[in-house]
Amino acid sequence: MSSDTTPQVQQAFDRRMLEALVCPQTHGVLTFDAEAQELISKTAGLAYPIRNGIPIMLVSEARSLED
Repeated sequence: MSSDTTPQVQQAFDRRMLEALVCPQTHGVLTFDAEAQELISKTAGLAYPIRNGIPIMLVSEARSLED
Protein backbone atom coordinates (compact mmCIF):
# COMPACT_ATOMS: atom_id res chain seq x y z
CA MET A 1 0.00 0.00 0.00
CA SER A 2 1.34 3.43 -0.95
CA SER A 3 1.92 6.10 1.69
CA ASP A 4 1.41 8.86 -0.89
CA THR A 5 -1.71 10.80 0.10
CA THR A 6 -1.73 13.41 -2.66
CA PRO A 7 -4.82 13.02 -4.85
CA GLN A 8 -4.37 12.22 -8.52
CA VAL A 9 -4.92 15.46 -10.40
CA GLN A 10 -5.88 13.98 -13.77
CA GLN A 11 -7.47 10.57 -14.19
CA ALA A 12 -6.26 8.52 -17.12
CA PHE A 13 -8.36 8.49 -20.27
CA ASP A 14 -9.23 4.99 -21.44
CA ARG A 15 -7.99 4.89 -25.04
CA ARG A 16 -10.39 2.02 -25.78
CA MET A 17 -13.16 4.63 -25.66
CA LEU A 18 -11.84 6.00 -28.96
CA GLU A 19 -13.28 2.95 -30.70
CA ALA A 20 -16.79 3.94 -29.60
CA LEU A 21 -16.59 7.74 -29.71
CA VAL A 22 -17.08 9.90 -32.80
CA CYS A 23 -17.23 13.64 -33.32
CA PRO A 24 -20.78 14.78 -32.46
CA GLN A 25 -20.71 17.32 -35.29
CA THR A 26 -19.28 15.30 -38.19
CA HIS A 27 -19.56 11.71 -36.87
CA GLY A 28 -15.92 11.37 -37.91
CA VAL A 29 -12.89 9.78 -36.29
CA LEU A 30 -11.27 11.32 -33.21
CA THR A 31 -7.62 11.25 -32.20
CA PHE A 32 -6.31 11.50 -28.65
CA ASP A 33 -3.91 14.29 -27.66
CA ALA A 34 -2.47 13.04 -24.35
CA GLU A 35 -0.49 16.20 -23.59
CA ALA A 36 -3.48 18.52 -24.00
CA GLN A 37 -6.00 15.95 -22.68
CA GLU A 38 -8.27 16.49 -25.69
CA LEU A 39 -9.99 14.46 -28.37
CA ILE A 40 -9.30 16.00 -31.77
CA SER A 41 -11.69 16.06 -34.72
CA LYS A 42 -9.59 17.19 -37.67
CA THR A 43 -12.64 17.15 -39.95
CA ALA A 44 -14.60 19.56 -37.72
CA GLY A 45 -11.51 21.50 -36.63
CA LEU A 46 -12.45 21.02 -32.98
CA ALA A 47 -10.77 19.74 -29.82
CA TYR A 48 -13.03 18.23 -27.17
CA PRO A 49 -11.68 18.47 -23.60
CA ILE A 50 -11.19 15.51 -21.29
CA ARG A 51 -11.89 16.42 -17.67
CA ASN A 52 -11.17 13.95 -14.86
CA GLY A 53 -10.88 11.17 -17.42
CA ILE A 54 -14.29 11.96 -18.97
CA PRO A 55 -14.51 13.28 -22.54
CA ILE A 56 -16.82 16.29 -22.82
CA MET A 57 -18.46 15.65 -26.20
CA LEU A 58 -20.36 18.91 -26.54
CA VAL A 59 -19.68 21.21 -29.47
CA SER A 60 -20.29 24.18 -27.16
CA GLU A 61 -17.40 23.00 -24.92
CA ALA A 62 -15.00 22.27 -27.79
CA ARG A 63 -12.02 24.46 -28.64
CA SER A 64 -11.51 25.53 -32.23
CA LEU A 65 -8.26 24.23 -33.70
CA GLU A 66 -7.84 27.52 -35.55
CA ASP A 67 -7.06 29.36 -32.31
